Amino acid sequence: MSELIRVVPILSRRWSLVLAGFGWLLPLLISLPTFAQKAPPKAADVYVDAAGVLRWQGTKQEVALFGVNYTTPFAHSYRAHRRLGVTPEQGIDRDVYHLSRLGIDAFRVHVWDVEITDTLGNVLENEHLRLLDYLLQRLKQRGIKTMLTPIAYWGNGYPEPDTAQTGFSAIYPKGRAYNNPRAIRAQENYLRQFLNHRNQYTGLLNREDPDIIAYEVCNEPHYRQPEAEVSEFVQRMVAAMRAAGYKKPIFYNLAESPAVANAILSSPVQGFTFQWYPSALVNGHTLRGNLLPLVQQYPIPYARDPRFAGKPRLVYEFESADILQPVMYPLMARSFRSAGFQWATQFAYDPLALAYANTEYQTHYLNLAYTPAKAISLLIAGKVFRQVKRNQQFRAYPQDSAFGNFRVSYRNGLSELNTPEEFYYTSSTSTVPRKPAALRHVAGTGSSPVVSYEGTGAYFLDQLAPGVWRLEVMPDAIQLRDPFAKTSLRQTVTRIAWNTQPLRLALPGLGTDFAVRGLNEGNAFQAQANGGTVALRPGVYIVAARGKSTTAYTAQTQLGAIKLGEFVAPAATALPTQVMHTAPAQLPAGQPTVLRATIAGAEPTDSVLLIAQHFYGQTRTIPMRRPTLTTAEATVPAELLYPGLLRYWVVVKHNQQTTTFPGGFAGSPRDWDYAPQDHWEAPIVPAGAPLPLFEAAHDQQRVETGGVNGSGWTDYVTTNTGHLALRLLQAPKPASQPAFFDPAAPVAFLRAYFGDRLAVRASEAGNFRELVLRARQGGAAGPVRLVLTTRDAAAYSTEVAVGADMQEIRVPLAAFRPAQQVLLPRPYPSFLPMNAPGSAGPALPLAQTEVLQILLGPAAASGATERPYLDIESVELR
Repeated sequence: MSELIRVVPILSRRWSLVLAGFGWLLPLLISLPTFAQKAPPKAADVYVDAAGVLRWQGTKQEVALFGVNYTTPFAHSYRAHRRLGVTPEQGIDRDVYHLSRLGIDAFRVHVWDVEITDTLGNVLENEHLRLLDYLLQRLKQRGIKTMLTPIAYWGNGYPEPDTAQTGFSAIYPKGRAYNNPRAIRAQENYLRQFLNHRNQYTGLLNREDPDIIAYEVCNEPHYRQPEAEVSEFVQRMVAAMRAAGYKKPIFYNLAESPAVANAILSSPVQGFTFQWYPSALVNGHTLRGNLLPLVQQYPIPYARDPRFAGKPRLVYEFESADILQPVMYPLMARSFRSAGFQWATQFAYDPLALAYANTEYQTHYLNLAYTPAKAISLLIAGKVFRQVKRNQQFRAYPQDSAFGNFRVSYRNGLSELNTPEEFYYTSSTSTVPRKPAALRHVAGTGSSPVVSYEGTGAYFLDQLAPGVWRLEVMPDAIQLRDPFAKTSLRQTVTRIAWNTQPLRLALPGLGTDFAVRGLNEGNAFQAQANGGTVALRPGVYIVAARGKSTTAYTAQTQLGAIKLGEFVAPAATALPTQVMHTAPAQLPAGQPTVLRATIAGAEPTDSVLLIAQHFYGQTRTIPMRRPTLTTAEATVPAELLYPGLLRYWVVVKHNQQTTTFPGGFAGSPRDWDYAPQDHWEAPIVPAGAPLPLFEAAHDQQRVETGGVNGSGWTDYVTTNTGHLALRLLQAPKPASQPAFFDPAAPVAFLRAYFGDRLAVRASEAGNFRELVLRARQGGAAGPVRLVLTTRDAAAYSTEVAVGADMQEIRVPLAAFRPAQQVLLPRPYPSFLPMNAPGSAGPALPLAQTEVLQILLGPAAASGATERPYLDIESVELR
């Protein structure tokens, strides 16, 4: 996990990951047998050819593996499983099934050496090492290959405090571990012992297991000049591994310490590793807007260096942090292949037991049950990674958002794979399968021409024979709160509901009166479809055309790496009925407006009402439509929407019980004795009223702000008028500039998504004429640039002059000109591009804009004693 997370202000201590003391744990009884005798050594199954390509020994084909990191044997994940009453073995079994279901064939983890060693580097045969053995065995059974990073250098706490730790990393921080003689000896000792550790479930030594195809020596090392110390350390680590008898490729991180890249490029390692966090880390909330330009390319600064070009490269970690949109992974996978990568593993797949709360890594969120669309996008990304040729080049996004068998659409929230045999999609699509009669595998969320489904969970269809399919349906996942805000095991961010819902199939050869038979444990369902539709609960089913025999298919029948009857899903969340809704910033006067809410826990027969009131004026009770079991909507009539303030409630009636939201209080706001004051409200504004794009007093949780590559930072201050303002501040110039430093780059930024606000007043978009910035600057601050970006990632910008006193700066929209988009938040590693190529037309299409950027440029050298800053109170359209 990148060190970038350590500098995020909302974290009060360094990013450290490890595990609670484990002396109190009793040994677990494991049902699977261990190997009584040593298994015979097997030949390494990969090699690096003369051109620097990683290949399989048997077939000589190129390696192209795609998957995840996963951490249940260690740290917070281990402790949380225990705390929740789930054994780590149970958690591993469930999660590895889901990984297999998603087509994962690669696994990587940085081993928490601090939990399995002593200070001298001796390996401790303890619970954590045993669970790693167990995990590797389970992955092997599913055909998933492994790369391990034995040295993590992490503490074991995050997001909790560190617990009792025994290993050398507890006393040698990574910034000194490579040049402290005792630390070096401990690491040499540890590598030798770890490579010769015998897995108690497979009987294989770690160094000889053919499914562990490579090792990366250490996780994200921190090095500085002189290079000689780095060179000596890398050579000693490689020598220790070779002396232990390890013969397969050794990889080393080349992204984390660019100042000493020459030492690593010239080292005796066989390949190099990189990571990618294109949207930074720990923004504290979900990022919105079109972020695809962040992932359209992964240029490597060492690409032309012969020391680099002749060796394979792997991506040990990647993630589109704080993003739920199911569109990022496929383009990331494509960019990796264009850059020549042969392995990529996301960080990190959330264990099923913890994913309800997303506590393991607040800034990451990926789980088949809890983020179904994003998980299906990972399935599609794996197909991209294996089908796109290494070093294959593509045109820049958005001109090439459809490529080969794939399509990515930000506007539709859709990633899609469409081949004659496979059809996968992340949200409802009208795309027709390429060759329906040849179709063998379908997976998705939402509806398509072959599956119509109102649930929010993922589903999978696999053909077993002509007219016979295996159907797997996951329960509904309902987001209750922002999963990227502060998390806790006491707080559910996503709710699971086991709803019975109609599912319609239109598969060739199946007909409309097919039979359905439950197959997973405890599922005795049997029925016949009517008009191609059947109402189903989550589970696994055999679906067969009339007259087709299915007696040969049992729960134990093997299908690739899974059994037909396997099914893993979390239990329904034990919470009362909930209604989730965010009030709009404004409502247009005189126009009927649809208000929508998400509902969890309401029965199909429950009635849902919207009670809307013009403040101390008219009150209307409006029945809400239920497009699906988890959504409700109602139209507020125009006569209620005259200029003023609308306040409103959602009321759910179940039998004789009435519950009002927000708050979940008993009774109705129309009752004479309804006392709670909670309500939603939105100002109703007349045509021509300003539209706020950013208000410092209200929008702190909606925007992204910060310094750029260490050149600045941000804060909120109060101005002399008593109003709150966002301050962009330039940092003091460091004694030496970091590698890849761009002196012309912005020093600090604001990024504000306003697409939802403009959408409410879309009919007025053509009437706005200017952008009004209320701001001031001091300390001889640098130039101020305003950027507006469309939903198709076209950028338009202009520069403005800002005075020392708080003032309104009126900028005609005609002043915005086509420009390159500045990639913010800043991607990591720091060598990635600052700008994305522009694709804008000549005139700003305001109705399509959705993101505002304000960029503070570097100040010219001056004798000013005050640090350069820009204070922003508000930005609006008029």
